[in-house]
Amino acid sequence: MSKPDEVANQVPEDEGSDIEAGGLFEDPPDFYPPSPPPTTEHYTMKNGDDITLHLVGHSPLEAHTLWNGAVVISQYFEEHPDEVKDRTVLEIGAAAGLPSLVAAVLGANKVVVTDFPDPDIVDVMWKNIRGCPMLAVDREEDRNIVADGYVWGAKQAPLLAHLGEQKEGEVGFDVLILADLLFRHSEHSKLVDTIQFTLNKKPGSKAFVVFTSYRPWLQHKDLAFFDLARERGFIVDKFLEVKTEKPLFENDPGDEEIRKTVTGWTVRWPTEEEKAAAAISS
Repeated sequence: MSKPDEVANQVPEDEGSDIEAGGLFEDPPDFYPPSPPPTTEHYTMKNGDDITLHLVGHSPLEAHTLWNGAVVISQYFEEHPDEVKDRTVLEIGAAAGLPSLVAAVLGANKVVVTDFPDPDIVDVMWKNIRGCPMLAVDREEDRNIVADGYVWGAKQAPLLAHLGEQKEGEVGFDVLILADLLFRHSEHSKLVDTIQFTLNKKPGSKAFVVFTSYRPWLQHKDLAFFDLARERGFIVDKFLEVKTEKPLFENDPGDEEIRKTVTGWTVRWPTEEEKAAAAISS
């Protein structure tokens, strides 16, 4: 926690001449706990390559944690590289950006890794990009991955600008990654807005939504995200369920089996056939 400005001890000159506090009201040097230092994690790819992940020391946006969802979807991409190879990829709420780094290594055409536009978080994402030996380039403009700040639900133009000119009807990204974001229930509508704004309508385009219900008693609120996506016209399918060896937060309350479970879902636009079938059934 950063120490606030010490305004309490600032007394106007015309009122302080007969006050000699002698530092009585000053906070002792160790009154405020120091900010946690930045941390480092490692992810080993199937071929043995190591990705070093720097994380901010602390963030109210939870960007200081390497979440299980990020690890699981990264492993999934390694097992199914065609999901990202030669495709455009956008990750939101990325923190360290592991899935984006893996997608770039696997040959994505363009990856845009984003999180809230906090300078420390964006700097860390760039540090992870530039520090990944598999993504080394001679010139910055040759990179197939960039980092940027983005507020969920905001206008998509700055994100789409990273893709250059696109054909009419194909504007947007082929792949979206949302890893462990659903615990922020109040942001569900903005997350769906972001999918609407940024996911293109080409066949095969999809958003990968991977998460754990870290608070099992609120799992129904996590899952409400998919109800909202369906209400907005998206097709939702479950494609993955993985049990981790132990919960990410071992001392947290709630059903341990739920806290060890990572599920993956795809959110996509309906096909013309699906639209026609829905129209008939309604």
